[in-house]
Amino acid sequence: MLDKEIITSPHLEELMECYHRILTLLGEDPSREGLLKTPERVAKAMLSLTKGYSLDPHEVLRSAKFKEDYNQMVIVKDIDFFSLCEHHMLPFYGKAHVAYIPNGYITGLSKIARVVDIFSHRLQVQERMTLQIKECIQETLNPLGVMVVVEAKHMCMQMRGVEKQNAITTTSDFTGAFNQAKTRAEFMNLIKNTISTI
Repeated sequence: MLDKEIITSPHLEELMECYHRILTLLGEDPSREGLLKTPERVAKAMLSLTKGYSLDPHEVLRSAKFKEDYNQMVIVKDIDFFSLCEHHMLPFYGKAHVAYIPNGYITGLSKIARVVDIFSHRLQVQERMTLQIKECIQETLNPLGVMVVVEAKHMCMQMRGVEKQNAITTTSDFTGAFNQAKTRAEFMNLIKNTISTI
């Protein structure tokens, strides 16, 4: 049997009351059978989708920081993520590709994915999330350079507004050695087979 994610928060009951009220304001009857547990489900879902606020991505990297004499590019690509746009609180989702060039220290590869996970589990805009991932790795590991590319589809563009189903937004940010066009090109070449496959 799969383990259920345990959602606890001192604000759970208050969130449930808010969603009960929202259902009423939308013209629904929260007491009908299909909606009886909806306020609780939505409250727990929102707490899960924003759990990144209670986690420290720097500590995640430090927990698996190892001294290593390696100074070539390390790439973790195709990191799936889901986030909520802070403007409409609708999902955006896609892939992050992260590279860094160590400067005496490396981190566990899964920790890079965990950093993406933490920042994506907050109310976000894609541009800021890209910057935050880059800055966290740069500040914690002090590598020779970091580059992050994020590609995503935004439900706020697909479900409402312009309703463009196939639009993909790409953002990137970089530091240090990646300021050199040759280094950036090497990274982009290594991830090119996965670009725009979301």
